[in-house]
Amino acid sequence: MSRFIRHYLKPASAVLSLGGVAVAHGEPATAQRDLSSSNDQSRRSNSVSVDHSTQKSSVTSQTVERVHVVGHPFNTLHTSNDMGRMPQDVMHTAQTIDVVPRELMKQQNAKSLDEALKSVPGITASVGEGAGGMSGDQFLIRGFPAQNDIYEDGLRDFGVYTRDNFDYDSINVIKGPSSEVFGNGTTGGAINAVTKAPTLQNHAGADFSGGSGQYYRGTVDINRRLGAHTAFRIEGMGNSNNEVGRNTVFSHRWGIAPSVAFGLGTDTTVVFQIMHQSNHGVPDYGVPAIKKPGDSVARPITEYGVRRSNWYGKPQDEDKTSDTMETMRLTHHMNSHITFHNDLRFGEFSRDYTASNLDCGGGTTCGALFGSDPASATVPRSQHTNHGAGGGPIPYKQWSWSVQNVASMQADFHTGFLKHQLITGFDMEYVHDKRQQYTFLNPTAEVNLLNPNPHNVGNLNKVRADSGSAWKNLSNLKGVGQKPDSNGYGFDTGIFLYDQIWFTKWLSVKGGFRWDRWQTQYRSFGGNPSQANAHNDSTQNVLNPSASLIITPNKWQMFYFTYSSSTTPMGMYVTNGSIPVRPGTESAANKPERAQLYEIGSKMSLLDDRLGATISLFRLDKSNALTTDASSGQSIATGDGQRNQGLELSLGGMILPGWNVTATYALYDPKITSSSSAAERGRMIQYVPHNQATLWTAYEAFPSKPWNFTIGGGVTWRQGVWLDNANTARVPANVEFDSMLSHRFNRHWSIALNGYNLSNRLNYNSLFSSYATPAPGRSFLGRISMDY
Repeated sequence: MSRFIRHYLKPASAVLSLGGVAVAHGEPATAQRDLSSSNDQSRRSNSVSVDHSTQKSSVTSQTVERVHVVGHPFNTLHTSNDMGRMPQDVMHTAQTIDVVPRELMKQQNAKSLDEALKSVPGITASVGEGAGGMSGDQFLIRGFPAQNDIYEDGLRDFGVYTRDNFDYDSINVIKGPSSEVFGNGTTGGAINAVTKAPTLQNHAGADFSGGSGQYYRGTVDINRRLGAHTAFRIEGMGNSNNEVGRNTVFSHRWGIAPSVAFGLGTDTTVVFQIMHQSNHGVPDYGVPAIKKPGDSVARPITEYGVRRSNWYGKPQDEDKTSDTMETMRLTHHMNSHITFHNDLRFGEFSRDYTASNLDCGGGTTCGALFGSDPASATVPRSQHTNHGAGGGPIPYKQWSWSVQNVASMQADFHTGFLKHQLITGFDMEYVHDKRQQYTFLNPTAEVNLLNPNPHNVGNLNKVRADSGSAWKNLSNLKGVGQKPDSNGYGFDTGIFLYDQIWFTKWLSVKGGFRWDRWQTQYRSFGGNPSQANAHNDSTQNVLNPSASLIITPNKWQMFYFTYSSSTTPMGMYVTNGSIPVRPGTESAANKPERAQLYEIGSKMSLLDDRLGATISLFRLDKSNALTTDASSGQSIATGDGQRNQGLELSLGGMILPGWNVTATYALYDPKITSSSSAAERGRMIQYVPHNQATLWTAYEAFPSKPWNFTIGGGVTWRQGVWLDNANTARVPANVEFDSMLSHRFNRHWSIALNGYNLSNRLNYNSLFSSYATPAPGRSFLGRISMDY
């Protein structure tokens, strides 16, 4: 049925009613009850959604069932934002929202959040799949850090790890400041993963993948109806792989996500979910950037013929994480006008981290690479003053926990001829972090640049940094000292209110605000006995307004102008850095980062809702911009002013039955508008490309024949970017060609083969201020899938 609707039903935007009345275009979405009588793909990102409406006559009340066809899975404009705080669908939300549907993730066989976001314009990843990285998943949205702006079902994920997408149904990227909805942060935007939830239709699925780099992966997804309104679902994942084209780097992880839902199809629905994921991998800081004699710009050494497979770490390097989140989501429809939501989450996170990074700065022998004896080129990994005797970032163990509760009310009502959709509520979150630092008592030898031997380091004698005089290997931070142990917390209380008012069916305005009080405390202790323990705290009150003008002249197009703002207090990064609050002597560094967005855009659903297109022009200004220290992962306020302005285009949907396409383009003008360094004013912002584009298309041939097949492919292109704000180090453009071929034996079994980076081009995934990590080389992955 769903295949028939996806491929052949026209018009896809029709509302099939049994005595019901369709909601007119441009009007507020009424409170809907998700029956979940089909699988969750139809619930969120497929062609059909089912809801109940209650209509009262003069005699009695009757329940009316309606089937609402909302478009094809690749036209994501009619996709729900799946949050009580964002009740409109993507098309009628006055902001750029890019959606990665499950069908696209399946065609591309995306295994992680990082891989799934490859098709989203304006996303730059600081950490590639399998790399582990200094702070888990780190993304930039429109050029600005978003490492603390990752959400699941609208609740913040404070964990520091590489996220697998085994329990994701879709991923929404909300562009621009979104403090009104998500609270502090979201300077460039927010990444919200929509998870799979129980439905009232029994379902069992599994798949197994294997291929290049000793890649082995298996997933399972089982849903069972337990009663008239109750269902249970469980997803599981096991993944093991080496990084293709990189020596020694590997990633092993497993996860499980059970959930149970009560009251499906009734006025009150409660969903309980647990997600656990464990990772064990090797962090990869890549290769250093170096200037060739006569050049003014440094480039990765792999651009000069050094093997892309060279890894300069040590056997002690590892990244072990364990992350668990327990979530309860409640929805209650009081009547046809008022709906309540309450979302509650507990999180527990731990990490054991040791890594190595390189520096080809002054005093090293990296320059010998361009001399008469290139084989003599080496780079040190032992920096007592900054990184301990063993080299690289300070090893540490981390334990964190968090709790967040968001309660909101949606009210649809009239005041005279004006129609309102009012959203109000409160948000409380608390996150606590404890960290113990380690160091190596013995130094590690320099590593050869052409032929590194990561195993030739001997016993480095790793110990707690508060053991004996081991603290002497720690950096003597101003106002903090040489303190190996720390703990701290952040506590936020937020209140939000915004109202959309319709003057006519086609003209509305939306405005509101969010007020937050963010409190952070940080304590460091132990270590140098001659230094007092440090205790630092910060309290900040912030107000972030927003306003939009929305025009919907007909059911297939929408125009908007939006202004929004966001604030990022320094203390937000409790789990992302060892010093979330700077000491009092550096109080200027504790000033919040502020951002303002001006955006005008249009969204159009074309070809009977088979194809969706968006265009937006924006200007994003940021003051006291944050940057990330490459070694520690610490977020540091620079005091700089930055601006990114540009154009974004997207196109997604079904051109013809069986032929889907997803295409994006982004043109950016990222500039440093003010800086304490005169040389940086007017320079391009680090990591932000001037141009980038993606294209993915697939065609299903002979769908009803035994010899059916689906063939597809695409390209991802990112122009070269600067690695630093001084524009003295640069990586070249990324160009990656991918492909897929699949065959369906019947409605239950299928096989697929995916190819990645078919040209085996030297691309770069992870970007740092003085080095970059080569992306995986050419690889192939086969998959067999079962779906009952």
